[in-house]
Amino acid sequence: MEETPPLDKHNSFNNKVQFPKSPGAQQSSNDDEHDDNEKKEISENVDEFINQLSAIDDKSSNPPEVPDFVETFSKIIESKISRYNSGANFGKMTEEDFFFIQSVRRISKLTNALSEFSSSDTNINPSVNHTSVALQRAMVLLEEEFRALLDDSKNDGDVYDQSMHKSSSFNSKSQHEIQREPESDDYPAYSPEAVTKMYEIATTMISAGYETECCQVYYISRRNAIRNYMVKMDLEIMLNMDDMVKVTWETLEAEMSRWINAVKTCGEIIFPGEKRLGESIFFSDYPLICRSLLTNIVRGVVIQLLDFAEATAMAKRSAEKLFKYLDMYEALQNLIPECSDELVAEVSAAVDRIGESAVSNFCDLENSIKVDGARTPVPGGAVHPLTRYVMNYLKYTCEYKETLEKIFGKHTELEKKYIPVSNNLDLEKESESPHNFETMVNTTPFSIQVVTVMDLLDANLDKKSRLYRDPSLKYIFLMNNGRYILQKVKGTNEILQVMGDIWCRRRSTVVRQYHKNYQRETWNRVLQALNQEGLVINGKPNKPLLKDRFKIFTTIFEEIYRSQSTWVVSDEQLQSELRISISAVVIPAYRSFVGRFRQYLDTGRQADKYIKYAPEDVEAMVEQLFEGNHASMARRK
Repeated sequence: MEETPPLDKHNSFNNKVQFPKSPGAQQSSNDDEHDDNEKKEISENVDEFINQLSAIDDKSSNPPEVPDFVETFSKIIESKISRYNSGANFGKMTEEDFFFIQSVRRISKLTNALSEFSSSDTNINPSVNHTSVALQRAMVLLEEEFRALLDDSKNDGDVYDQSMHKSSSFNSKSQHEIQREPESDDYPAYSPEAVTKMYEIATTMISAGYETECCQVYYISRRNAIRNYMVKMDLEIMLNMDDMVKVTWETLEAEMSRWINAVKTCGEIIFPGEKRLGESIFFSDYPLICRSLLTNIVRGVVIQLLDFAEATAMAKRSAEKLFKYLDMYEALQNLIPECSDELVAEVSAAVDRIGESAVSNFCDLENSIKVDGARTPVPGGAVHPLTRYVMNYLKYTCEYKETLEKIFGKHTELEKKYIPVSNNLDLEKESESPHNFETMVNTTPFSIQVVTVMDLLDANLDKKSRLYRDPSLKYIFLMNNGRYILQKVKGTNEILQVMGDIWCRRRSTVVRQYHKNYQRETWNRVLQALNQEGLVINGKPNKPLLKDRFKIFTTIFEEIYRSQSTWVVSDEQLQSELRISISAVVIPAYRSFVGRFRQYLDTGRQADKYIKYAPEDVEAMVEQLFEGNHASMARRK
């Protein structure tokens, strides 16, 4: 049995509490037949007798004679217990109450000392019986008082109310958010005086050999308090393993959000609060008991949280679910420091399982790109929805970059995943690919995944570009998507760090090549119509050929205008660059052609018949290219 701690030693969240003198402490006839001086003298005699008993080495012979003050001391304690049971207020920790606590500890020591002698001794036996009965009655009283103090906490939902009250000024958050942000120091809501009383009672019960009863009361009370707190904070987990396979994703997602809030609340408020309370009551004198209690209390909550995590890890995979799993991963990982050594392994294993679920959901993105084999081209060569989806997805995943580095770092199949992709797929075309893997500066587990996705997207877009019969529209499609990808990478620091400046330069080169290819496919025909060779022979114009050239130019230009004014280039800068480059090539050639050969045509109406558009008209029409159908093709960022 551990030595009884000094009676003046207590801890109440580092606040010292003074013990006021009871108004009735000097009255001798109200409580018992002895005044304070007599009680003090009897207590000192009991202490001396305990020391005398402890000094006897041979407990089997020469039993000491038990003085009369032993029985008197037992009666004093029983009288005090009767007074408390009849309605006297116990727990103010006045000098009178403190004397009672001291007396219970003395009678505990006395009972233990007497019990070491032979049980057949007629002198010792009656005294042991008297002290044992008094001690047992005192333990019942202290147990009830301990339970009442624990159950009297204001924290069963009141922390929530206090938090809302504190946050009411300059309140910019919704009430739903405030419910999840109580002050951590408010939990558990016991006053320093209450903690001091619990410390004194727990220390007395444990030193008297009533450790089991004390710990049971404490464990049950705190377990119920946590459950009530979670319910009132709307953090109770409702779904079980069987429910997971039945509910919709929307329902599961809402429950996962509740679970994440519950884990955060446990890690930031409940577990630290339970640790502070437990250490204030038990740790200074009984550290092993303290650690055992806290472990058991926390374990019950953690196991429930882990059961839910285990169940969600078995849910159907989908790329959209990744972010909820990442939130779960981070919340559970942050809980580890608040768990005891005995629980760390279990929580860490659950973290790894959630991590594997996140990997599977991320890989679903790769699979989605691979199997996206749409047979219908996007109208007008616009940015493909798959491109927008993938790039926005990567943007959001990069917000979890550190977490995903850890997750993929632990994923043993990582190397096997990306090598087949880069070897087996025709991703790296000399003229059209940014050579994603070649441009990587720092290779990390997550960066490999990002680049793999980018390569898969490049390959998919290349296949989709072949759906366009018009080569010019094919390059508009590739240009649109390439520019969109480039702008997304440049606009997201995390992706830019992964892909690197070399990749951006290479991608810019690729997009410019698409631009050149488009211009060659579209406007070379126009420039051929404006070719001046052969139109003047020996100083004389070939009028039929000249008229035919003007007709060809008008036909080709009108055809281009009709089709390409409906094409879409949503990036304003790219749209402007295209128009400028077209005007720079076509307008000077057309102005020169008209300026030189108009004079050879018959004047008046016949000239207007062949020269349908002035150079200024052509320039204005070029400015209308790539507008798309604005009613259905609104620009998107």
